[in-house]
Amino acid sequence: MQYDPIKRSLGNVFNKTPFLRKMFYGLLDLLLLRAWHVHKELKQWQRGAKADAQILDAGAGYGQHSYWLNARLPKSTILAMDVKEEQVEDCNQFFKSIGSGEQVKFVVGDLTQFEHPNKYDLAISVDVMEHILEDVQVFKNIYASLKQGGMLLISTPSDQGGSDVHGDGEASFIEEHVRDGYNIKEIEDKLRSAGFSKVEARYQYGTPGKISWRLSMKYPILMLGVTKLFFIILPVYYIITYPIAYLLNWCDVMFTHKTGTGLIVKAWK
Repeated sequence: MQYDPIKRSLGNVFNKTPFLRKMFYGLLDLLLLRAWHVHKELKQWQRGAKADAQILDAGAGYGQHSYWLNARLPKSTILAMDVKEEQVEDCNQFFKSIGSGEQVKFVVGDLTQFEHPNKYDLAISVDVMEHILEDVQVFKNIYASLKQGGMLLISTPSDQGGSDVHGDGEASFIEEHVRDGYNIKEIEDKLRSAGFSKVEARYQYGTPGKISWRLSMKYPILMLGVTKLFFIILPVYYIITYPIAYLLNWCDVMFTHKTGTGLIVKAWK
């Protein structure tokens, strides 16, 4: 199934006003389990962070993580990079409209060729590395771009079915991936080979998360792929299913998992 057309349709709905864009970000933070895990790690990082931290959002997408960071660290400077020109333009317009255009800049760029030596205190890469074949080169570039002691935070699918490729006879739920997911030791070794001195990795999307993801994301997207009329009944669907998904998300974030379809990885320079 192609994921990008659905994302574009949602973007067209929520990009009409800044209020709708903020509401969209809020919904993503509620629905996407990866956002729960990423926010957990960012809150921990923020405790020791400088108020005017330099941050790289490596593969910014809709810009929801840059928005979350800017709201909590308004004096920080964020460079958000993405390969999609229309999303970069869109995000720049939005951040200017809310008065954050000086603090948050979006640029079109290729992470395999990007390097700003010793500039950033934090780099985040959420649902990006599974799309990039030359991953070690990206890790080397980010390593070079971090200050000493700077941290890279990655959220990416694992090889335990992260692209939903091991069930239901599906080829892949998200066909844009260049790899199904990372083996936990593989990504640790690649990051160390890129120069990182300390690496920590853990599973996300354990059993509770896998169930929640199907309820809150996979099934609605599949139905929207069949007919846009599902937008009409989507609110009713979430009223019924979201309380269950919320509890499952909480369990996934609070407990340690021996395996899972996603990985949270932290690496320090």
